[in-house]
Amino acid sequence: MKQGKSINRIIMLALLAAILVYLAATVAGALTNPYSLVQCYAVTVDVAQEATGLLVREEQVIAGDSSTAELLYSEGEKVAKGAAVAVVYHSSDAITRAARITALEQEITQLQYALDATGAVSDNAQLNRQIIDAITALKISSSSGDFTRLEDEALELRTLIYQRADAYGQDEGGVEAMQSRLSSAAAELAALQSQASQDTTYITVDRPGIFSGLVDGWESVVTPDMLSDMSPSRLLALENQQPASVSAVGKLITDDTWYFVCNLTQEAAEGFYTGGKVTVRFSRDWAGEVEMKVERISDPENGQVTLVLSTAYFLSDTTLLRRQTVEIMQESIEGIRVPANAVRVLTNETTDEETGQTTQTYVTGVYALVGTQAEFKPVDILYQDDGYCVVATDTGSKTALRSGDQIILASAEIYDGMVIG
Repeated sequence: MKQGKSINRIIMLALLAAILVYLAATVAGALTNPYSLVQCYAVTVDVAQEATGLLVREEQVIAGDSSTAELLYSEGEKVAKGAAVAVVYHSSDAITRAARITALEQEITQLQYALDATGAVSDNAQLNRQIIDAITALKISSSSGDFTRLEDEALELRTLIYQRADAYGQDEGGVEAMQSRLSSAAAELAALQSQASQDTTYITVDRPGIFSGLVDGWESVVTPDMLSDMSPSRLLALENQQPASVSAVGKLITDDTWYFVCNLTQEAAEGFYTGGKVTVRFSRDWAGEVEMKVERISDPENGQVTLVLSTAYFLSDTTLLRRQTVEIMQESIEGIRVPANAVRVLTNETTDEETGQTTQTYVTGVYALVGTQAEFKPVDILYQDDGYCVVATDTGSKTALRSGDQIILASAEIYDGMVIG
């Protein structure tokens, strides 16, 4: 028994030693092997310039005391000419009265809706089913965060409850009682509205536009008219200003076209031209991409130019933006990504048989593993960044580099047809 255990222990130790020797040899080979493989793949690279600048619009400040005003329009909402955009309460009684007026208006709407629907339901069982369906729809909208139909669903439920009270005789007098309540509510509403005219003021606008509740003081500091002769030094001086605060209830954006103005170095602006189209990517206070037109590129000043871009898209989504850092995309490059240290330039020499003159040509490419051999594949470099290149190849050629090929990184001699072990 002892002899058998000794033999097993010797066999196990021998196997362990063999495994360790194999692992050590593999690691040593990997560390000393001058050839390694990296898979290439297709990519699309956006060539972009980062810029910080100002959004400029045609804006009209709406004067008023924002502390006592109630806004009647949402941010970015369209406003018609002559519409009231805010209501100003001059006393605490006016605020209390306004809440009662709102409640009465809702009650009148519900009663009118219920009276119009009276008689549409023929039996109580159907009415009960409709109430259950209305409650379910309201609960689903509320729990899912979908508030687009919430007001209509609440109104429908309240109307069905009115009808049920009438059907069961709980609302003594039925239709007559609802009509009486409607008349009473209408009379009270008229009286309150008459009183409100004494201490409540509506602020209206004299032209159509897009409403914004944010007034930041820049509305008069920089305007679209100023952009036609904006220079780098003037824009820099404007950006360093601290606009004064303004007492206002909001502002009206009166033109659909808005602008982004920024300074760029001459080198960064080389790819832009007046009338061209670029894509501007916002990512800080609003996430989105906007196609914009290059309106103007100023004359150079101390190595910088002022770039003016314009668009009529996404105005309602960008009313709160002013100073922004964006990416301006000049172009998108599609190609194959390869490691920068895999790119090689080979020299080919050709001799003219008649003159004997030797001509040298240079070919850029990479070595790829084909089977067990290295094969040189010519490429054209489209874009280069830190550590990688985006290249194009002649897809019609048999030696063309393709996405998924294994690129050879070599720290020792390599040549076309070399066997890579």
